[in-house]
Amino acid sequence: MSLLFNSISLAGKTLKNRIVMPPMTRSRSTQPGDVANDLMANYYAQRAGAGLIISEGTQISELGKGYARTPGIYTGAQVEGWKKVTNAVHKAGGVMFAQLWHVGRVSHESNTGGRQPVSSSALQAEGVKVFIDENNSPGFVQSSVPRALSKEEIKAVVEEYRHAAQCAKEAGFDGIELHGANGYLINQFLDSQANNRTDEYGGSLENRLRFLKEVVSAVSTVFDSSAVGIRLAPLTTLNGAVDENPEQTYVEAVRALNELEAGYVHIAEADWDDAPEMAVRFKQAIREAFDGILIYAGKYTRDRAVQALEEGWADMIGFGRPFVSNPDLPARLQQGIALAEHDPDTLFGGAEKGYTDYSVAS
Repeated sequence: MSLLFNSISLAGKTLKNRIVMPPMTRSRSTQPGDVANDLMANYYAQRAGAGLIISEGTQISELGKGYARTPGIYTGAQVEGWKKVTNAVHKAGGVMFAQLWHVGRVSHESNTGGRQPVSSSALQAEGVKVFIDENNSPGFVQSSVPRALSKEEIKAVVEEYRHAAQCAKEAGFDGIELHGANGYLINQFLDSQANNRTDEYGGSLENRLRFLKEVVSAVSTVFDSSAVGIRLAPLTTLNGAVDENPEQTYVEAVRALNELEAGYVHIAEADWDDAPEMAVRFKQAIREAFDGILIYAGKYTRDRAVQALEEGWADMIGFGRPFVSNPDLPARLQQGIALAEHDPDTLFGGAEKGYTDYSVAS
């Protein structure tokens, strides 16, 4: 078990353990304006015992927003809000990266200022619902039909990522993570069945990787590439993104990220009941393709986490849901203390209840 509590270096920082608090949408930002606030600062600071905290998905633009009440990181007010969070986390001894998020087609006009969502292609994510809040009546609705981005617009979105990275730096984050998983915009370019473009951004795997590589290169002009992470989800079919040959696609994606000298790759494993299992050979192929830190997340227990570290295909492990209801999760794992269960009715929206009111073990 000591492996889980060994330190590790990332982007010039010494992380105190191998435990990651991964991104989890909680929809508590201040409205209007999608601004991080004191409540969020308290929430993250409570969990600063993690070796690395990665913020909830944080939209890079109005058109990048997919769900009501999620925070942004592209305006001055949003930067000031996030400063409260990073200051609190640093004061508590933590290290925190911002997850930069553009949802692409996984949105609705209610969340994008009335504008039609965009994607790699004009393909709707059928059966995919998003959280909206019209006239203080929150609920889930079918995501909208998107339009395909033009090549000029793609360049503009890449610049939005760069601008958001600059905002994250000004807000005091130690680095950034690009959300390239779970069917959002980067994933919509990457996965073969979400991308039917016929230009240099579609078709061949080399072309489908182009957007990811351009975004990584852009944000690496703001943060050193060692402080840039990317989240990928090779086998998840969340939000309708599916690839015909995920092992080939994602090993090549990781190889490209290695060439760009990214700091880490964060693999989100499918974690629902009867989900496809990611074979160890697949994980080993990713290990061989990447020289940086590899983070895995997806229903890991303490014992599974230790085994992953021992086998060498993972360097850090993300614990998602357990961090919701166990702000002192690293201490509980180290001491073998039972974990508290979270209240699913308080995950999205609301205030302190089910957010900052979970107790630490005595």
